[in-house]
Amino acid sequence: MIAPGGGPGPADLSTAEIVDYQPLEGDGKVRLKLKDGSVIEVRLEIMNVLRAGHDPNTGLPMYVVQSATLIRLVESPKEMRKPPLRQGGGRDAKSLPGFG
Repeated sequence: MIAPGGGPGPADLSTAEIVDYQPLEGDGKVRLKLKDGSVIEVRLEIMNVLRAGHDPNTGLPMYVVQSATLIRLVESPKEMRKPPLRQGGGRDAKSLPGFG
């Protein structure tokens, strides 16, 4: 299937097969310092890798990666912070949820 731009169209996932994988390097996390002074950490969580046939133009295998992007606020300037709308039920107000 050829898409309007001339490249291959969407892969047919009805016959796709899950391919096992292992990371070669890195932990998938990137820290970004934003213009407002905040620091966020972004991690790509891979759920599945699927082989979805071959590209008709090149014959190379095509892969689809199912993933989720996780974002964690690492730090922010005090002037960017606002008080919470309501106080939490017994939880430490300074603790930040994250993904370690």
